[in-house]
Amino acid sequence: MLLSLKVLSYLLGAALLILVALVLVTMQPVLQKEVFMDGRITVNPDTLQHYVYHLSEELPPRSGDVAHLNQSAEYIFDVLKAYSVDVSYQLFEVDGITHKNIIATFGRRSEKCGTYIIGAHYDVWDGHPGADDNASGIAGLLELARLFSETDIDCPLQLVAYTLEEINTGRKHIGSYHHAQSMVDNAVRVEWMLSLEMIGYFSDEENSQAYPLSILNTLYPSKGNYIAFVGDLNQVGITRSIKAAFKGSTDLPVYSINTTTRLSAITRSDHASYWAFNIPALMVTDTSFNRNPNYHTANDTWDTLDYQRMAKVVEGVYYATLFHTNSHTE
Repeated sequence: MLLSLKVLSYLLGAALLILVALVLVTMQPVLQKEVFMDGRITVNPDTLQHYVYHLSEELPPRSGDVAHLNQSAEYIFDVLKAYSVDVSYQLFEVDGITHKNIIATFGRRSEKCGTYIIGAHYDVWDGHPGADDNASGIAGLLELARLFSETDIDCPLQLVAYTLEEINTGRKHIGSYHHAQSMVDNAVRVEWMLSLEMIGYFSDEENSQAYPLSILNTLYPSKGNYIAFVGDLNQVGITRSIKAAFKGSTDLPVYSINTTTRLSAITRSDHASYWAFNIPALMVTDTSFNRNPNYHTANDTWDTLDYQRMAKVVEGVYYATLFHTNSHTE
């Protein structure tokens, strides 16, 4: 009987250790953080609101008609051109129709580091306004262009606006897949990629945050007042590093999850296109339909977003990127 109890206690202890290990791998808690104090930059929430309003209300719907998509592409190109001398269209065809990614390049080439990528898709689902999904991501991208135009960056950085993320005809047709493939085809070493996928919806209401698995309710907050980093099990290292830098630059709560791609919810954005080519990538998100009730509806409008907290997301991404791009020469 005593032997059985000892065996049982060992088994329970082993199970507990496995559970703790799984939680640590999944959540990647960060106790230390990189703190940025000098030369503090700020993002104006009104600027983000302006971009979101123009994209979601003043321009034609960003889906279906390629002529409408091209109007948004031209607007994004013009804004990026104000901040970078190296802006170009990446053209690709789907069913005989030419589509456009927009790429703005910053920084300098270096033998010490590869290229960093931050991207967001500009198309929408079914002609809806798409304020959070994903004018918010594009607004963040455009403001990052301003910030990096004023910054000395030690590594190459590409800001990319993708089209056709919302397409239903397979990943190989979407803009981010074509960009990721071009990195491989041109032998460009990529350090990591961040996908800005819905970064503007927040709530302090209890139970405003849902999760794809019930067990996650015991591990993560019930209020949708944080930003999330999402990666697979191959992205644990960059998740910790980016998260630490992000936490050091803003008081906005940040959580992360690293789990298997069998959980399909973690593959539903442009970052997964880079995984297809074994390029490290994370999604930066307000968790989409797990929080925002307006997802893929006509109610996803500019006036439902929290631009103050959205600005903190942009600041955090800026500092996390700067920390990594400028750490290779130290």
